[in-house]
Amino acid sequence: MRLFTALIVALLAGGCASLPPGFDAPKPVSRALETPGETRLGAAFDVGGGRYAGRSAFRLLPSGLDGLLVRIQMADAAERTLDVQYYIYRQDETSNLLSEALLRAADRGVRVRVLVDDHGAVRKNVVLALDAHPQIEVRLFNPFTYRGDNHFLRYLELVMRGPQLKYRMHNKLMVADNAVALIGGRNVGNEYFQASPEFEFGDYDLFSAGPVARELSRTFDDYWASGLSVPVSTFESHRVTPEQLDRLREALREYREALRDTEHMQRLASGAPLAPMMAGQGLIRAHAEVVCDTPRKAIAGPDRVVTSWLENSAVVRAGAQTRKELLLVSPYVVPADAGMRFLLDLRRRDVSIRVLTNSLEATDVAAAHAGYARYRPALLAEGIALYEARATLAETRGSGTPLASGSSGRFSLHAKALVFDRDKVLIGAMNYDKRSLEFNTELGLVVHSPELARQVVRQFDSIANPANSYEVASDHNGNGGPMSPPRLLWRTEQDGRLVKLDVEPVRSPWQRVMVDLLLALPLDVLIGEADYH
Repeated sequence: MRLFTALIVALLAGGCASLPPGFDAPKPVSRALETPGETRLGAAFDVGGGRYAGRSAFRLLPSGLDGLLVRIQMADAAERTLDVQYYIYRQDETSNLLSEALLRAADRGVRVRVLVDDHGAVRKNVVLALDAHPQIEVRLFNPFTYRGDNHFLRYLELVMRGPQLKYRMHNKLMVADNAVALIGGRNVGNEYFQASPEFEFGDYDLFSAGPVARELSRTFDDYWASGLSVPVSTFESHRVTPEQLDRLREALREYREALRDTEHMQRLASGAPLAPMMAGQGLIRAHAEVVCDTPRKAIAGPDRVVTSWLENSAVVRAGAQTRKELLLVSPYVVPADAGMRFLLDLRRRDVSIRVLTNSLEATDVAAAHAGYARYRPALLAEGIALYEARATLAETRGSGTPLASGSSGRFSLHAKALVFDRDKVLIGAMNYDKRSLEFNTELGLVVHSPELARQVVRQFDSIANPANSYEVASDHNGNGGPMSPPRLLWRTEQDGRLVKLDVEPVRSPWQRVMVDLLLALPLDVLIGEADYH
């Protein structure tokens, strides 16, 4: 009761504040490594750019297992600095492996900076405890006042401080020695790395090395220095003693040792996928442009910068230069006004548009699907092709062996990409929805590479084929009246035969009931509050 009363008093006192608790706490100033070329990673990938005329090196990593391995390998290869920035950093098996790698790097003298959005942080999360190491600093972006584990009190604060707390840092980035970087849609957690027997997010990372890594590091420095990034040491509930850190180090080491003989740890020891890339294998050389929101986009009040990632100059140019085809991949498609204007401008120029998103049975956010359902008829009426990924894929997904025993469970699309004329591709953290456009900060890369674009197109086509998705179509003859809106059909493959379904596929009847209820509510508000990954 005392805790509840104290929280209410704090919330009433700071309910109208535009900056989070602890924003004025002392923060050591630090920046990305200025001489990355002196490190082994910098030398391997030509961070100066002279050898390759300023082009950077890229490799698409569609396998969740590869995504986990390359993160650990980047931590192991770092000699001077590691910068880690995520919207979600889970407390589970794969996050423990990465945290252990960060701790080992710090033990050998690497400076580690970790920036985590506070929406998904919990009081006892291991990554927050790493702040006790003298070589590691952890900061929370736009933190809550309440620091406990009571979900009701956390939700209560979200309601009372909604104008401030609904703005989140959705960026996903890891940089080693300011020479190599990893961006994309994956957070840190089992479901992103083929490690959950119940659930798998289909996604990809983009390994990026060379000059572009320095540009990505500058975005990290911008967020790190923001008043919204608060040192975790500011909050007494997160402070850990050196003795507690020693016990944590030993527990993480024992956990890693227990996995030593597993197939995935043996693969980690082989050096793949990082070692072959350091030898120049499987890399694409190309120019790229960073697409990054300012952290001021997440500030409530008059200082907020409201420009969306769709208005970034690199994205605007790519859209304006598109003549034939746009492919859009996003788990959530709620275009809002800005997103619809972008698509309709392309359609007026007779650009073919294909969209890959989640079906109702595959989505993990009912509010997002309800928002998409409202836009679906208008998108179809404009001649935009819609493909909705199924919750169970008929074909094998990913190229690695899952960490969890047995096969992976329900599939949900999580990748985010735009492919322009199969010539340029935008890959990053941004969903094509109202939350990413208006409320979240986002990060991505526009890469000028037909080869990389073709790889993303192959991933698109693999999921969009009838064995793995539903193609949505309008049935103009199906509901008995010229003034009535057309019904929808879902074309797919069942038992080797192509079929048409006139009822939207669901995992359970409750899903359909939930979406119907949400459609009756003010979805613009709900979409602003929903937790998208």
